[in-house]
Amino acid sequence: MRRMIRAVELFVGLRYLRAKRRTRFVSFITAISLAGIALGVAALIVILSVMNGFEGELRGRLLSMTAHGYVGSADGALDEWPRVRDELLAIDGVVSAAPYVGMEGMLRTGSELRGVLVNGIFPDMEAEVAGRTMNFVVGGLGVLQPGSRNIVLGRLLAIDLNVRLGDGVVLLIPRPGPAGELEPVLERFTVQGVFEAGVQDHDATLALVHAGDAAALLGYTSQVTAVRFLGDDVMAAPRIAAAAARKLGQGYRGSDWTIENASYFRAIRLEKMMMSLILSLIIGVAAFNIVASLVMVVTDKTGDIAILRTLGMGPGGVVRVFFVQGAMIGWLGVLLGVLAGVVLALNVPVIVPWLEQVFGFQIMPGDVYYVSQIPSELEGEDVAVIAIAAFILTSLATLYPARRAARVDPAIALRYE
Repeated sequence: MRRMIRAVELFVGLRYLRAKRRTRFVSFITAISLAGIALGVAALIVILSVMNGFEGELRGRLLSMTAHGYVGSADGALDEWPRVRDELLAIDGVVSAAPYVGMEGMLRTGSELRGVLVNGIFPDMEAEVAGRTMNFVVGGLGVLQPGSRNIVLGRLLAIDLNVRLGDGVVLLIPRPGPAGELEPVLERFTVQGVFEAGVQDHDATLALVHAGDAAALLGYTSQVTAVRFLGDDVMAAPRIAAAAARKLGQGYRGSDWTIENASYFRAIRLEKMMMSLILSLIIGVAAFNIVASLVMVVTDKTGDIAILRTLGMGPGGVVRVFFVQGAMIGWLGVLLGVLAGVVLALNVPVIVPWLEQVFGFQIMPGDVYYVSQIPSELEGEDVAVIAIAAFILTSLATLYPARRAARVDPAIALRYE
């Protein structure tokens, strides 16, 4: 608005919010508009908070069996891994680091054959990187001793192979030969542990062995695949990986969880965007209701507008009168929606179990989903963006009816009064 809203314009605009007997239908439409805006804003805040919760839960589960990032050699195996580990630990923000030997192969037991990703680890150092968040169904990292030929499987992989603790499995991996060709290497391992990360990629395809056993299969002497690191802030992993690659110089490469698992988080961002667009339609419909109710108010108040004009109020003043009325509807709806959405988002872990108990069903059964409880993570940035967008949308919705009111001709309007 070019001019500040004057007291008389504010008074008249607020006065028009009060219903008279012959304008009860208009007031009903106004109430529906307010409720629609509040519902849309609250729904957006709650849904985005739940999506943020699922994103955090997925990130935690993905990183439960891995680290925040790694540094490896650009040419293949990493030779001087103790120096690389020391350099990583010297970088600001790095909590711990551990080497690993990675390889792909097949696991066979009886007639069952499954593809598997094998990580050879040093249990003591691995416990500092990922061991604190590992969920072992049976066994632990301590069973992986050098030369023991013990193996720890993901829960779904153990089910697919139909193996129990103490059963033997045969690991088949391709190893580069002297002439560069691939030659198969078979080794028998004993199942001594089962873990559950809660992520399909880990539980169905990942196996752990001691790094010495993995290196022997690949023909390594003292080499490893890469050195993984754990940072004090998961979001700082890209910075740490880039800093490590620069510090170590040419011939080294760094990566982090945002690159390795980009497809997961890209899918979540797409889902969040689509949910936001769909739920924004609720606010859009409510904004159209504001337009409709204000148009009916303008039609009903044509005589009043004409009187205000004859008393000296200009077209801009009339615009501001109806802007006040429409903006109060929209802004009150946004305020109620923000309050309701924040309260609901903060109490989703309490409200959902109560609803399940009242209606006698479980939204996310534990035997179907990895996550049995709906997580919620409220972010102030989301609340601010939703509130500002709703404020702008509802304010714009008042402009057409307000300008229509300003075009009322006092002489024509009062001719038959």
